[in-house]
Amino acid sequence: MSEAILIANHLVKTYTQRSGKFGFGTTLIKALDDVSVSLRAGSTLAVVGESGSGKSTLARCLLQLQPLDSGEVLFSGQDLSKLNGLALRAMRKDLQMVFQDPFASLNPRMRVGEIVGEGLLIHGLGNAHEQQQKVIAMLKRVGLSESDMQKYPHEFSGGQRQRIGIARALVLQPKVVVCDEPVSALDVSIQAQILLLLKELQQEMALSYVFISHDLRVVRHIADDIVVMHQGKVVEQGLVEDIYTQPNHEYTRNLLAAIPGKKMAQAA
Repeated sequence: MSEAILIANHLVKTYTQRSGKFGFGTTLIKALDDVSVSLRAGSTLAVVGESGSGKSTLARCLLQLQPLDSGEVLFSGQDLSKLNGLALRAMRKDLQMVFQDPFASLNPRMRVGEIVGEGLLIHGLGNAHEQQQKVIAMLKRVGLSESDMQKYPHEFSGGQRQRIGIARALVLQPKVVVCDEPVSALDVSIQAQILLLLKELQQEMALSYVFISHDLRVVRHIADDIVVMHQGKVVEQGLVEDIYTQPNHEYTRNLLAAIPGKKMAQAA
């Protein structure tokens, strides 16, 4: 097995929520409760669970988009939580994210070429001509065209917008990409196309994915390893086939039992 490229140890993240009849009280919610996960280089780690399980909080904390209460996130041996602003920004080039909502995650006032090339500009990668050529090449690779650079997000379908989001993340040639429910807002037929594209790009660019999802049908087609989360805790983790064929935790078994047509799929 390949070595781990991203390791999270004992992550804790607590939110304060107003409670009581008039909202004067407060309740502490542990979104992450001593969570430890490991992503192998070149592989896909799926993090699954129902809404509120903590999986999207985990995604944001892995990239230091939200501060942790405690714990450490090691990327290529460096603890991201201990890096200062400039050092963390430099590291972000290698750690990118594809967001759930292809409608909300793209700035409607920016042209596609600007959206995809923004990261190159921020990190000062190449001159203007080189940046433009990288944007064109990446757009073509995700199934769009050079002429799309001049268009705005509202001129595209949901699936095309997610391709733009993928191009924006991958134009920086990152090592790790966190995909937060990247196909949940798309039609089933489009989901399959985006999953295939992600797998092809992973092989071509030697990418490592953290793939957040509530849909175990989707996960089986893309993941190598699975972490199952419930109420902020990791209740089970292992290789994808082991989890699907021999789940140990009752919560995992319930998730699997809820997959439509699962028994038929296994028999096929």
